[in-house]
Amino acid sequence: MSTYKNLIGKDVNFLTTDPDNAQAEGQIWYNSTSSFFKDLIISEAWSSTGPLGSGRYALASGTGGTVDSGIAVFGRKAGPAVNSTEEYNGSGWSTGGDGNTARYGCAKFGTQTAAVAAGGKVTVPSVQNVEEYNGTSWSEETDYPSQARQYLSGFGTLTAGVICGGHNSGTFYGLTDEYDGTNWTTGGVMNNVRSTAGTTGILTAGLTFGGQTPSITAKTEEYNGTAWTESGDMSTARSHLAGSGTQDAALAYGGFTPSSTTQTEAYNGSTWSTSPATLATATARNSSVGSGASTGLSFGGNPPGTAATEEYNRSANVITGAAWAAGGNLNLTRSNVKGGGIQTAAIATGGQTPPSPAFTVRAETESYNGTSWTEVADMSNARREFSAFGTQGAAVAFGGENPGDTQLNATENWNGSSWTSGGNYPVEISLQGSTGTQTAGLGIGGSDPSSPTNLTCEYDGSSWTSTAPGGNLGTSRYGLEGAGTQTAAVAFGGSPPRIGLTEEYDGSSWTSSNNMNTKLRAMGGAGTQTAALSFGGAPGESTSTEQYNGTSWVTSANLASGRSYLGGCGTTAAALAMGNGSTPTAEEFTGETSALNIKTITTS
Repeated sequence: MSTYKNLIGKDVNFLTTDPDNAQAEGQIWYNSTSSFFKDLIISEAWSSTGPLGSGRYALASGTGGTVDSGIAVFGRKAGPAVNSTEEYNGSGWSTGGDGNTARYGCAKFGTQTAAVAAGGKVTVPSVQNVEEYNGTSWSEETDYPSQARQYLSGFGTLTAGVICGGHNSGTFYGLTDEYDGTNWTTGGVMNNVRSTAGTTGILTAGLTFGGQTPSITAKTEEYNGTAWTESGDMSTARSHLAGSGTQDAALAYGGFTPSSTTQTEAYNGSTWSTSPATLATATARNSSVGSGASTGLSFGGNPPGTAATEEYNRSANVITGAAWAAGGNLNLTRSNVKGGGIQTAAIATGGQTPPSPAFTVRAETESYNGTSWTEVADMSNARREFSAFGTQGAAVAFGGENPGDTQLNATENWNGSSWTSGGNYPVEISLQGSTGTQTAGLGIGGSDPSSPTNLTCEYDGSSWTSTAPGGNLGTSRYGLEGAGTQTAAVAFGGSPPRIGLTEEYDGSSWTSSNNMNTKLRAMGGAGTQTAALSFGGAPGESTSTEQYNGTSWVTSANLASGRSYLGGCGTTAAALAMGNGSTPTAEEFTGETSALNIKTITTS
């Protein structure tokens, strides 16, 4: 006999606020506040994430970790092959160990800490070189014994890996080679010779799809560890594509069709279907990671080489990648500006205006409300190449150079409406780093009248105290930046020469941490010791943005406009970049966000 629930169905929940977790997936509820029926649905989408540190194409093809722990191997940049490696942590890339043989169009398989790269092209000849990566460095291993070839693909693990396909001197191959971590053996021959194909899976459940034979193909084959079996063709034939997932839940994205494409296809173990998710930018010769079911990360591609990285998500959450967006224009276009505060309540002061015929050192201060800048009281001392820290209502400016290019030790305190003199810095200084609050600040390094210094000084709101020698930076430098508090700070970048060194301060001494990926000076900075942001910098005017998690640096969304000798403030979730010699535009940074994909049910 049927129950009431079988006949009538489940109750519709009556709620005053929408659910805040994915457990509501598939449910329908009535929101009494908005007077609408709503539900939570699964969405498929690509979102931009931290770019590669070095744009390139024809990177090693095949699996190489997960979307939270991936690896980018070798490739080509505007012509020559490169041997660089980058590691992905789920939000951005950091520099790994260099390979021994620079090449492009090779195969890869394994994980971030146990990977293999095989074959590829150096200049003219294809190679049979095999290298293993332990998460730090590459070591040469025994060459694979079959035909040397390029644009082959890989899948599997370090001790159970596969390379397949490829071409050499116009000949296309269906060869398969298996690796046990030490030795190579011959595997089953593919039914269709091909190169530039996508692959994913494991030794006993592998998948290859697309590529060229030499014509572009849609053919798909599954591998069981011994033999290949043909399966359903892709919806669209394509070559030089990327892929990820498992044998029965895979993704294919990008590639030439013959033009580069944004299209994504999903495989269910027998057939392909076009996904509603599309890449933001059409791409080919891209690479990928993602060994979980229906997961993916696409990066690189498009000669002469892009750094763009996109992550595929199929979930009840909508992921919005980190990004910079235009903020309000400063009233005075200037570089060497400094300030403090948060993204919606900041100040910018000092600096220099562009030369005409010579630059002018400034004392003007502007206040920002998250939308527009308003001029307020000037500093007592016009200055450039100085440092500042604090909040919109309680900031400190110190050091720098006056209009006569003489270094200063003068300190000024800001109370939200005017500047007053504070205690002099122990030395005349410029291009120093700083962080903290008006009553607990930190001055870091810089250039004294004769040379770079490692001096560290603490400020209590009225006077500076030099730390003991044990409290000084490990490396003297200027043009560095700082983030955090007086007792938990991080200092990064600087010169000479340009260095990516990072040091952490605990209130009494500095300890070394992992280097930045890009060696810069004169950057903007924001955040804390365990969540810091570096953006812009010299040489030139960089768009580089990197995020620090207390251990290592990874790439993040680039600035829209390259800039150096700029000011910065805020957090890794909401930062502000201000100042540059050529543009008055400030930029606002928003970190990656995730929100439930709640939809309102309508009759339309």
